[in-house]
Amino acid sequence: MKLSILANSLLSDKLKEAASATWPIMAIVFVVAFAFVPVPTGALLEFVFGGAFLIFGTAVFSLGADIAMMPIGSHIGGTVTRTRKLWFILLISLLVGIFVTISEPDLQVLAKQVPHIPDKLIVWTVALGVGVFLLIAMARQFLGVSLQTVIIVSYLLVLVLTCFVESGFIGVAFDSGGVTTGPMTVPFLMALGAGVAASRSDSSSEEDSFGLVGIASIGPILVVLILGLFFNAPQVSSGSPLVVAPELANSLELWSYFSSRFPHFSKEITASLIPIVIFFLAFQVFKLHLRRDELTRIFAGVLYTYIGLVIFMIGVNVGFLPVGSLVGQGIGALPYRWIIVPIGMIIGYFIVQAEPAVGVLNKQVAEITSGAIAGKALSTSLSIGVAFSVGLSMLRILLGFNLLYLLIPGYILAILLTRYCPPLFVAIAFDSGGVASGAMAATFLLPLAMGLCLAVGRDVGKDAFGVVAMIAMTPLITIQILGLIYKWQLAKVERMEETQEITL
Repeated sequence: MKLSILANSLLSDKLKEAASATWPIMAIVFVVAFAFVPVPTGALLEFVFGGAFLIFGTAVFSLGADIAMMPIGSHIGGTVTRTRKLWFILLISLLVGIFVTISEPDLQVLAKQVPHIPDKLIVWTVALGVGVFLLIAMARQFLGVSLQTVIIVSYLLVLVLTCFVESGFIGVAFDSGGVTTGPMTVPFLMALGAGVAASRSDSSSEEDSFGLVGIASIGPILVVLILGLFFNAPQVSSGSPLVVAPELANSLELWSYFSSRFPHFSKEITASLIPIVIFFLAFQVFKLHLRRDELTRIFAGVLYTYIGLVIFMIGVNVGFLPVGSLVGQGIGALPYRWIIVPIGMIIGYFIVQAEPAVGVLNKQVAEITSGAIAGKALSTSLSIGVAFSVGLSMLRILLGFNLLYLLIPGYILAILLTRYCPPLFVAIAFDSGGVASGAMAATFLLPLAMGLCLAVGRDVGKDAFGVVAMIAMTPLITIQILGLIYKWQLAKVERMEETQEITL
């Protein structure tokens, strides 16, 4: 009874948050549809209905993440660390990374959009990459290796591999690093990091609460680049639409179209959640031994997570994905197609707030720093970074220059900033890159880029893939700049206090 009352109260708050994050995106698309691009009525109705699904799904999922996914991750992280057995910690990290990545819906979305490579091969390859790098992330904490060292060495290896892979594979590789850290992975990994840090009492435990997501997202880039050594780059022929939205005659057909997708996504999310549930149950039996009331609460949260993800995935795949592709193709056919750059920037600014995992990150940052880092400042920095990344991605498609011309300088700047930025902000920044590039990026912005590519005659494999990678990169820069501002303001306050003490 108490759980039900608490859940209803929290759900009301979550619905308000989800609605305030989603309506600006819908308003922008409506302006574009009525002012610039003729969007079929059926597709626009699907978009509106999809928006309602997205809002409710995001709210229910966020509630489930709070009640279940974060406690599971925290319990496992704390329990594993207290064993003090390094081999056991690394083994569990590898398995957690693989299972939680297979559970990630965003990865399934990306895999379906990469032609000529089996979906299962991409999913399992990426899952292995996350597992290996989560193992590395945990090992570095116990071996005392700095986060900056791991990041620099890993990205240098990434840059070396790009020299041997077809350019059409580079965007897919970097995009895979972004989509693996989505609504399922982020709550789990962030709570895992917090659980590990909570079991320690040393001076670096606070900053080590973050960084797992940032390091784990490097693994998929490396393994997909290695995959690119054995496969040809994905190609999509220009001129044919990527998505065809069905024309719907009435509201009954609209509901029938959406409800027909429930079995598919229910099955997909069930398959995604089962590995995590089995893994948790095994831990419960052999290690955790949680009380019945806490176990009941967690399983209720898993149910909320399941329902929320099913509804969310239907909303973004059925309602948002077709409109993203249609808008991209429509703007690309205009004589003033350059307008896609400012439109993309505005969409990018608001779309990151609709990502379910962003709220999880904000909450975790507020809890770990006891409110010292304002959630509003973090969200604004993320939005600014994503706005620039989407604008640059659209400009790159129009002009047709290589993705590496943006990624290499961007990552070099991000790595240089790690030398001057407070370590806590470095860890948060690299986590933020993964958090920003979630389901909304994969199911709206990537189709938008693909549609634009088809309209202007670009190679989709080479030019459209990479938009998620850009979204994952720019927060590394903007959040670290926020960290420098925070550092300078703190130094200024300390100088003022020293001056007052001398005066007194």
